[in-house]
Amino acid sequence: MKSCTETFKRRLRDNMGSNDFITLFFLVAAVLIFLQLRSVLGRRTGNEKPPADLSSPREAIKAPGADDSKVVTLPRRDAADDDQRLAEVDSLAKPETPLNESLRALLKADASFRPKEFINGVKMAYEMIVMAFADGDRKTLKGLLSKEVYDGFEAAIAEREARGEVVKSTFVGIDKADITQALVKDSEAQVTVRIVSQLISATLDKAGTLIDGDQENVAEVIDIWTFARDIRSRDPNWKLIATESEQ
Repeated sequence: MKSCTETFKRRLRDNMGSNDFITLFFLVAAVLIFLQLRSVLGRRTGNEKPPADLSSPREAIKAPGADDSKVVTLPRRDAADDDQRLAEVDSLAKPETPLNESLRALLKADASFRPKEFINGVKMAYEMIVMAFADGDRKTLKGLLSKEVYDGFEAAIAEREARGEVVKSTFVGIDKADITQALVKDSEAQVTVRIVSQLISATLDKAGTLIDGDQENVAEVIDIWTFARDIRSRDPNWKLIATESEQ
């Protein structure tokens, strides 16, 4: 009985020693792996890809194995985009003319400026402003005009309302919208546009009598409007800062 007990204790001691050795082995291995990972993680090898630059040309980023439908495209400018904008300038103003040079200078100062998109925006703004003025829509005007121009429009609307006059207008369309001048002054870009439009407009007094314009015939209206934008601002919108009518 005694010999059996001693044999059991001896085997137990042997097993415990073996288990301690295995535990120590794994502990040492874990430390070595940790040190190896630590030597790699957080250390630059010179092969890392730079972070995406939102201001450079468009770049597609996707996870390995992802299909093209799940690609996230970041907005970037590239040489092709710059060439396209320059081509638009050349289509609007002859090369080597003062207007062409001033538009090219505007492109360099304002990376978001696209001549054709600007012209399309001017056409929409022109119709909105003309109709808002006729309707006395101060809220719309305030968002599209500089403070000085808004004050002038608002004063004219107030005087008209005080006399009990009503303006009835129908916007027919725009025949032409041509950039005539462009400049960058300090941080402000200014672009002047000559707009030829077709409009039916009549002013009636409080009794409904026609006092100005024509309720049926379409009239050609020529306006020279100047728009401005702070090129440092994130706000992409332009505002009307000056108006002039061409007789």
